[in-house]
Amino acid sequence: QVQLVESGGGLVQAGGSLRLSCAASGRAFTTTRMGWFRQAPGQEREFVAAISRSGGAKYYGDSVQGRCTISRDNVRNMVYLEMNSLKPEDTAVYYCAASTLYSGSLYVSESYNYWGQGTQVTVSS
Repeated sequence: QVQLVESGGGLVQAGGSLRLSCAASGRAFTTTRMGWFRQAPGQEREFVAAISRSGGAKYYGDSVQGRCTISRDNVRNMVYLEMNSLKPEDTAVYYCAASTLYSGSLYVSESYNYWGQGTQVTVSS
């Protein structure tokens, strides 16, 4: 079992920055691949970013490429999403996700078996 708790969401003006955090517990953190997804009202859940167990490999969705950085701290059992140059279309609930599976594309939600409760990010124009 893995428990995930997100924090750091809020209201920010367009062009601003936010750092989301996700605290993980319940299983050796270094055995989990981690990801961030988002979901806006009326839309499907969208892949944002993912990171390998060691942190050596990082993956980004097209809509955030160049504006977001994912990182992890395997000592503190934390994963972070730094978002810059935020746009109103980035408004969504952001979810932290963990994959304890040994295969599966990190770009799809089906590869993750644990999810946080989400944190709201609202970008005003």
